[in-house]
Amino acid sequence: MGDGWSWSADEIKETGARVAQILADYLTGLPGRPVQPGVPQPVRDAWALEPPPAAGASADAVLDRFTAEIAPYPFGNGHPAFSAWVNSPPATIGVFAEALAAAMNPSVAGGDHAATYLERQVLRWFADLSGLPGGAGGLLVSGASMATLTALAVARHRALAGAGVDIRTQGMQALQRRPLLYATTEAHGCVRKAAELLGIGSANIRKVEADSDYRLRPSHLLAMLEGDLARGDLPVAVVASAGTVNTGAIDPLEEIAEVCHQSGVWLHVDAAYGGPPVLLLDEYADVRAGLGKADSIAIDPHKWLYVPVDAGLLLLADPEQARDAFSLVPPYLRTSDPDPWFSEYGFEQTRPFRALKIWMPLQHLGLAGYRDLIRADLRLAEYLRAKVGAAADLQLLAGGLSVVCFRYRPPGWDGSGQRLDELNRRIGRAVQVGGRAFIAPTTVDDVTALRACIVNPGSHEADVDLLVREVTGYGATLLPMVLSCRDEQLLRHSQVG
Repeated sequence: MGDGWSWSADEIKETGARVAQILADYLTGLPGRPVQPGVPQPVRDAWALEPPPAAGASADAVLDRFTAEIAPYPFGNGHPAFSAWVNSPPATIGVFAEALAAAMNPSVAGGDHAATYLERQVLRWFADLSGLPGGAGGLLVSGASMATLTALAVARHRALAGAGVDIRTQGMQALQRRPLLYATTEAHGCVRKAAELLGIGSANIRKVEADSDYRLRPSHLLAMLEGDLARGDLPVAVVASAGTVNTGAIDPLEEIAEVCHQSGVWLHVDAAYGGPPVLLLDEYADVRAGLGKADSIAIDPHKWLYVPVDAGLLLLADPEQARDAFSLVPPYLRTSDPDPWFSEYGFEQTRPFRALKIWMPLQHLGLAGYRDLIRADLRLAEYLRAKVGAAADLQLLAGGLSVVCFRYRPPGWDGSGQRLDELNRRIGRAVQVGGRAFIAPTTVDDVTALRACIVNPGSHEADVDLLVREVTGYGATLLPMVLSCRDEQLLRHSQVG
């Protein structure tokens, strides 16, 4: 290892053993540390001012810096008391899969090597579990945002082709009709980003009504589509959800699919968060029946399958439509390979070996193991809902799947909604800074809520009990401060926060 490049087998094993010890200490030591301690200002300042290294250091010295400067300041999602957002801890075997994939370091654009065939196998497994027809396929991507962008690009290509426009050569300026997307206000922000990037524009996202459970109303969708088509507009795609990230709502997919079929409109289902229970649990069989009628589906194994980031999945009922939208094979990439390359179905040319870190946990846990872990998360979320319901100073606002949205509300509260919102914003910040638990503020029906999302098999009832104590304890402490604030102070805090 004198030149920094050539390592002997013994050197690899020696350093690998030290890395394994660091991993063991880190993963098993998380429960005893603050959930998200934050990076101290001196450390941030040192990194900001440090120049690139002029000379190399030993592997031991590099690992020393990792253990001292990086490992102590995690995002927090591996901690059992972390319940903010939809960020799961990694399955341990998935961590090893990352290292093995990095050692091989292929580009999975295509070609005759293990990574391409493994990706095809993983895609086939998920397409079958989703109930998609034979011949379905797709791509592994960075996450649901890229899956949604890719799916809507394919939907745009199909819609414009139907309107006589070749989007690949003529561009959007050749379209004489108004392109439209359809989604509820519960849809993930990636839908708006995709609309903007694809030249459709966020103003052309039609907001479909949701019911009291935050589920898209098929009847309103049908009325909107019929009216828009009659006006000569061009519906491009409907985006439905199998588990929204904010409230865990599941749209009535079978009814929505029927509306889309009648109107000839592409149906994309965001199952990034809720996909695993829908695919694996019997109690969601009716949802799965609708899911299988979608044109495209986004699923994030790095959410509720505990796969290391990044690992997103785009499934397509007819992958040849994606090839029509994206395929471009320059002369230097033309081969005698009989199978089309993955790079023909999306934007990326060089693609990482994502399949291994999905394949290895599936091999290790099996579908039965995953069902047990996901059910444990669901039971813990139900336990939290029961705790909230039994507490005199907590109010349940919404919740589906493993999401629980609630707020602190003192008994007999007769103050303003603005003060209650400010109180809960402060509670959320206090819990995060306190380091014993971690929860995310959000809004539900335009009021501030505290949102827990449980996707950690290492979490237990004691962690939920701790979270409830943290919220109620900080609520009681902060209540007098909020009540003493003047209205202009509340307004200023709400604008900043």
